[in-house]
Amino acid sequence: MNSTPARNAPSSSGHAAVPGQAGAQHVPGPAHHHLPARARAPRPAAGERWGAGDPGSIYDYIRVATFAIGPDGRISQWSDRAAEFFGVPAVEAVGADPVTTFVPRELWQRGRARLERTLAGEEWVGTTPYRHADGGEGLAELYLMPDSELPAAGATCLAVDLGRLRRIETDLAASEAVFGQTPTGFVLFDERLRFQRVNDAFASGMGLAPTDLEGLTPHDIFPGSEADRLTAALRKVLASGEPVFDLRFHAAVPTREGNRLWAVSLYRLNGAAGQPMGVAGQVSDVTSRHVAEREADGVRRNLALLNEASAHIGSTLDLETTAKELLDVVVPPFCDLATVDLYTALLSGETVPSAGRLGDTVLTDGSGELRRVAVSSVVGGASSVLGSVTGLPIAEAGGTLCYPRRSPHARALRTGRSVVPEPGPDPLLRSTLIVPLVARDQVLGLVQLSRAIGSEPFDARDVAIAEELVARAAVCIDNARLYRREHERALILQRSLLPPGNPVASGLEIACRYLPSNNNTEVGGDWFDVIPLPGNRTALVIGDVMGRGLRAAVAMGQLRTAVRTLAMLDLEPGEVLAALDEIARGLGDDTAPTGRSNPYGRLTSSADEEAREVYLATCVYAVYDAVTRRCTFANAGHLPPVLLGPGEPARMLDVPPGLPLGVGGEPFEEVELTLPDGAVLGLYTDGLVESRKHQLDEGLKAFRTALSDEGKNLEDLCDHVLGELNPHHGEDDIALLMAKVHAFPDDAVGQWFLPPEPTSVSKAREYACSWLLARGLDELVDTTELLVSELVTNALRHGRGEIRLRLLRDSTMVCEVWDDGYAQPRQRRAHETDEGGRGLQLVSLLAERWGSRRTPKGKIVWFELGL
Repeated sequence: MNSTPARNAPSSSGHAAVPGQAGAQHVPGPAHHHLPARARAPRPAAGERWGAGDPGSIYDYIRVATFAIGPDGRISQWSDRAAEFFGVPAVEAVGADPVTTFVPRELWQRGRARLERTLAGEEWVGTTPYRHADGGEGLAELYLMPDSELPAAGATCLAVDLGRLRRIETDLAASEAVFGQTPTGFVLFDERLRFQRVNDAFASGMGLAPTDLEGLTPHDIFPGSEADRLTAALRKVLASGEPVFDLRFHAAVPTREGNRLWAVSLYRLNGAAGQPMGVAGQVSDVTSRHVAEREADGVRRNLALLNEASAHIGSTLDLETTAKELLDVVVPPFCDLATVDLYTALLSGETVPSAGRLGDTVLTDGSGELRRVAVSSVVGGASSVLGSVTGLPIAEAGGTLCYPRRSPHARALRTGRSVVPEPGPDPLLRSTLIVPLVARDQVLGLVQLSRAIGSEPFDARDVAIAEELVARAAVCIDNARLYRREHERALILQRSLLPPGNPVASGLEIACRYLPSNNNTEVGGDWFDVIPLPGNRTALVIGDVMGRGLRAAVAMGQLRTAVRTLAMLDLEPGEVLAALDEIARGLGDDTAPTGRSNPYGRLTSSADEEAREVYLATCVYAVYDAVTRRCTFANAGHLPPVLLGPGEPARMLDVPPGLPLGVGGEPFEEVELTLPDGAVLGLYTDGLVESRKHQLDEGLKAFRTALSDEGKNLEDLCDHVLGELNPHHGEDDIALLMAKVHAFPDDAVGQWFLPPEPTSVSKAREYACSWLLARGLDELVDTTELLVSELVTNALRHGRGEIRLRLLRDSTMVCEVWDDGYAQPRQRRAHETDEGGRGLQLVSLLAERWGSRRTPKGKIVWFELGL
């Protein structure tokens, strides 16, 4: 508010008259105070109560207060609204200094100067912070008005809360916007059920101007019976406060032909104090909707018959099968000839760039390449009929075609709308309907429906039925497309996570196979891996995630990556499976476990807990030492490994089964075996030995029978096993990992035990150099001598107990140094003044690889040199 408010003349009592401020208190004195006059209303007629006012007064919504200040600068009069406004009763306010009482301390000086100028006769309007009733601070607009007729007689102050005022202004602006911009009719009735205000939408629907309707009653514009119904509903809403929804009545409009059907929803308007102010109504012309509903009754009767048939569409997640099911439904009950054409890109699992998307891009001309996936006809000479309809020589399913740009088929593909072309020259056909297959705003292809001579031509109702039926089929086809794409991606993901080709392992010949299931259902979570470990050891892993689909493949990838990471830590097999068990339990959707609040503060219900997906997996983890030919196994609910010894029949290894990964609660036992030279170890998944038609025991027996060496190399043996078992057990994915033991020659390993003495360093160098020279590895002597000296010296300084040195010749030359100390070596950057710390830097610089690993009694530090 920027203007200075007007002032009243002084009251006869010598004190300011304050409208609406009941209970105002003051101190006696000669001061005369004046307040701004409220907007004048007409005087009440005889018999009306003065001051009753209309409901919904503006003073019910804003916070306003008045008080008077005497010539001494202190409060001389305090109203009830002031007490409510500032939260200070009159007994405390009267006689107080308004500046120090209600103004923040930092504004005291400015407020004191302003008050003095007002008492001197200067009127002021402005804003100032103040402390309100709840203890916080607000912003008030103040009107300080001195009594100019009696100088030094004091001043009157009017305070308005700006926050409440701004909210009222915002509410009024929003109300005006909604009232003026809503496309439906909006009306306000006063307490006498007269039109108090109407918007342009309602007035134009009635063929009148808004000002023509104001002040009228329903009986002035609606027929008597309909006006009675509307008036009764208005009275009920005004009396009870209960809204009325979708009340329909007929009324003629002078500017439109015939009666119109109107639907109105009514609710009562209440003031700030809860008193009724009138009734608001939202009115819509539903004549067209009513006509459409009546016309749709016939369509729904036909759809009831087709809906039962459409339940057979989409029984599989196969594109071609779904298309054939659609034609089985429509031929012959609905038409005599039908075809389904799909974009070739869609069949390959890609997007459909030639179709675009409806509603957000401009569709192309519809001339993209399609493939005819299904044809059905009860008309003889289908080839000639199809040729006359499409102009293309494609009659059988499987062919590709491109419709001409100006053809009705291209128009249907381009616009995504059905087309009923003009009858062609073929004497067999009466009418043709082309319906595009649209799912999720994407055109997938089209369906062509034709009726032969003697049948009724397609009408608007037939088009509606066909579009409904094709739309359902389109959703099924799109689901099949999405499933095919997911299946192919999951398969690619799964295969990408398997070892490429045949992995290489020290002392082992490896052969492996992975075969997806024969029925082309969702991919599984089968995996295997071969992981080289330090010390000429190899980790052999095979596992199976329970469940199928992309999520199972992703879980398999996570577990396989975790296995590789844990293997590099050189943990024991049982420890690896225990860590995998924790990881598998973390893969489920356990973001909100029952009984605990999640990070967002929501407690899960029992339904959430039941919906929580738990990942379970089985796994065998084995570590083979090529030097000792010892293999340590740990099993997590997987089928036991099979061992084929030289000259012996295949047998199942007695490895404790353990619990599957993801169950938790039990440790995993380890079993250590020595594998004979030439033995074949087989790891496999249940898809190889189990099916619905064969018991597991039968499959295991067949596997042992097929696993016979008989002079076959390992690759041929793998193919032989799959050839014997896969035709009978192809319902699930199959993973097969076979490893054949090849023992090292005696002269490939050199080993020495040294006492923990300084002289052992020179002995270690002497043993290593002699061993290398005896095997013609002269080029490695100098480097090996230097690095052996560093490792043995570190074992003396930082380890304890007997020192063991081992050299091994394989694809590389490996040197290992044992000691009984548990502290692992750590490479650090040595400074110029440091006396040590450069040994491991030297090892890292000269060796191809180096590292350390734990043993039950200490550690091993090793390095490798290329041959």
